[in-house]
Amino acid sequence: QVQLVESGGGLVHPGGSLKLSCATSGFNLDYYAVGWFRQADGKDREGVACIALNSGDGGTPSYRDSVKGRFTISRDTAKNIVYLQMDNVNPEDTAKYFCGTDLRMVVTCDPLIYEYDNWGQGTQVTVSS
Repeated sequence: QVQLVESGGGLVHPGGSLKLSCATSGFNLDYYAVGWFRQADGKDREGVACIALNSGDGGTPSYRDSVKGRFTISRDTAKNIVYLQMDNVNPEDTAKYFCGTDLRMVVTCDPLIYEYDNWGQGTQVTVSS
C-alpha cells in the first residue's frame, strides 16, 4: 500500500527557510517520480517541484518558475524520504504543501502537475512577519 506522510511545516518569516519531509512507504523510492504541490486558501492547487527516478544521479529535479533558485527537492532512499528545502521564502509561498506520486518510472517529470493517484495529508506553511 502506497503511503506518503508530509511534515516539517510551520510559521516562517519572509526570507527564512524551512525543510519539508515526505515519508514514503509501499514502493521503491528510487524507481518512481515524486512531486510536491501546494494549495493556498481560496486558490487552485499548483505544482511546485518534482524529482524523477534515480538513474544513478539521484534523479533529475524540476521546478515551477516562481520557486527556481529558492526551493530544492531531493530524495534520501535509505530513509525513504523526499525533501523540499525552501529558502528565501515569501508570503506567496504560504499554502498547504502535499507530496504525491503516480508511480511513473520517468527520467524527467513535470513540476506543474498537481494531481496524483497517491498523496498525503499535507503540511501547512505560513510565511509571515
